[in-house]
Amino acid sequence: MTTEITHDDLQKNQTSEMVRTEQLVKRFGDNIVLNGVDFSVKRGQAVVVIGPSGSGKTTLLRCLNHLEKIDGGRIYIDGQLVGYREQNGRLVEDSEVNIARMRSQVGFVFQRFNLFAHKTALENIIEAPIHVLRQPKNEVIERARVLLEKVGLSDKEDSYPHRLSGGQQQRVAIARALAMNPKLMLFDEATSALDPELVGEVLKVMRQLAEEGMTMVVVTHEMGFARDVADHVVFMDKAQIVEQGPPEQIFNESQNERTRNFLGRVL
Repeated sequence: MTTEITHDDLQKNQTSEMVRTEQLVKRFGDNIVLNGVDFSVKRGQAVVVIGPSGSGKTTLLRCLNHLEKIDGGRIYIDGQLVGYREQNGRLVEDSEVNIARMRSQVGFVFQRFNLFAHKTALENIIEAPIHVLRQPKNEVIERARVLLEKVGLSDKEDSYPHRLSGGQQQRVAIARALAMNPKLMLFDEATSALDPELVGEVLKVMRQLAEEGMTMVVVTHEMGFARDVADHVVFMDKAQIVEQGPPEQIFNESQNERTRNFLGRVL
């Protein structure tokens, strides 16, 4: 009986939602960049979002982390409303403290690495856990070294960003996000600023995270990564989700002509 309950609990955990959006709307002036987007990510899934430039992919990621305020709909992460709270039957913006707490649980890796130029790789990684989470410095340093080894940079802890290649800087940025022990990782075109020969080393780290069961939402133009690593692929165009499903369905048996036209151009 005990074994049965444990198995059921495991199954429930694996299928529960980490991310859910409901009729998400975002405008920049008169331009609607997200138009009624319903989107979900199960715990432990690697979801890859593809589509042409300007389709709303990056804005979707930024809304998930409340880096952009939404104009309609709702976002939930791990069952909690993001950026807003209910008050007298309507939504009001949440406190900065609550928003910061939510952001600390969501790792975000940007196109540009955004490392502190005056800090070493190790110092970049330990900054937030020490000053935001108030964790003991010796424990944080130990974990940072483990993370540097994980991303293949254990020999670069004392290197400053200008001494690192673009691929190395991006791997430090991934380690920095992981140092906060996030429940969700967001990747916004993490390889687009890299020289082609450096793309593989970053994708290797992302692939490893997916294999370990990290919940991930990845915006990328790397179709090989989407096909091989994703559990679920979402195709966006003109501010909407046009089609979504397992990678073999999207890449081999897509139902929508817009999806087929896009893949025909990029593959």
